[in-house]
Amino acid sequence: MRQWDVIVDLPAQQDIAECRLWIAERNVEAADRWFYGLLDTIATLEILPGRCPLAPESKFLNHEIRELLYGRRQNKYRILFTITESEVHVVHVRHGSRLALGEAELAEE
Repeated sequence: MRQWDVIVDLPAQQDIAECRLWIAERNVEAADRWFYGLLDTIATLEILPGRCPLAPESKFLNHEIRELLYGRRQNKYRILFTITESEVHVVHVRHGSRLALGEAELAEE
C-alpha cells in the first residue's frame, strides 16, 4: 500500500502548541493525552489520506483542503491538510467550534 510523507507545517505546529497550552492550563495530564492522541491521528494520514472529506474551506481555494476529525463530542478538532503526489501537509488544527478558516488565513499558506 502506498504511503505519503506527513509534514506538519508551521501554522499547524503553532495551532497545536496553543491548543495544548489551553488544555494544560486546566489539566496537564489531559493535555498530554490530547497531544499524543492527536499525533497518532495525524500519523494515520500516511495511508489513504484521500479517504477524508473536503473541508468547507476548500471552496475558497484553487486546490483541495481536506479535514480529519480528532476527539469526541464538544472536544472535536479539525485537522486541515492538503495532499500532493508524495506528501500530506497539515496546514492547521482547529477546535471544531471555531469558525471555518477565512480566505485571508488560507492565503498565508
